[in-house]
Amino acid sequence: MLRTFLPLICCVCFALPLAAEEKEDAKPQEAKSKVQKLFDGKSLKGWKVNDKGFYEDHGKVSVKDGEILLGKGDPATGIVLDGNPPKMNYEIRLEAKRVEGGDFFCGMTFPVGDAHQTLIIGGWGGGVTGITSIDGMSAVENETTGYTEFENNKWYKIRVRVKPKHIQVWLDGEEIIHYDPEGRRLDIWIEQDTTKPLGIGTWNTGAALRNLELETL
Repeated sequence: MLRTFLPLICCVCFALPLAAEEKEDAKPQEAKSKVQKLFDGKSLKGWKVNDKGFYEDHGKVSVKDGEILLGKGDPATGIVLDGNPPKMNYEIRLEAKRVEGGDFFCGMTFPVGDAHQTLIIGGWGGGVTGITSIDGMSAVENETTGYTEFENNKWYKIRVRVKPKHIQVWLDGEEIIHYDPEGRRLDIWIEQDTTKPLGIGTWNTGAALRNLELETL
């Protein structure tokens, strides 16, 4: 009887560690799948040039050295995601810099449930940050309004998190915006209507973007 059961016991002993290793390996892969790279560093794959409305007379849009270059438009230049982003429980991260001009170098429109909001970085003379619009008030006149002395040709890290009761924005790791969208009237300017559902644009300004990614929460 001992001879009969001994091989079976050995098989079980060796099989258990292998199963544990497979489960451990699966965990990192599952976590990584929540982060989606929105820019491959080589092309505009997954994006389309915004050429409608106020973006019709846009500047040149190109990719070089791992950057998306948005040439100065008359008045606007931008790109729009060619797909359907999540409407809630997600985070967008990117780096942006102003190359020329004196207005916003990152105007990012993003979904909040069935509504949309636009984050303005560097508007109204080059320094205003804020969200347009909340209860009919633009980024320069509501509780999200802030000011930063932005430098040309300097990269800034931007992070936007959208959850049912929290919309947060970080600039270079510092939280600059935090508000509860529940029960508020959320909207965007008519000028940004063609940037829906997810788009990034500039206004009378040239800019560069890199390291764009989206994470589901």
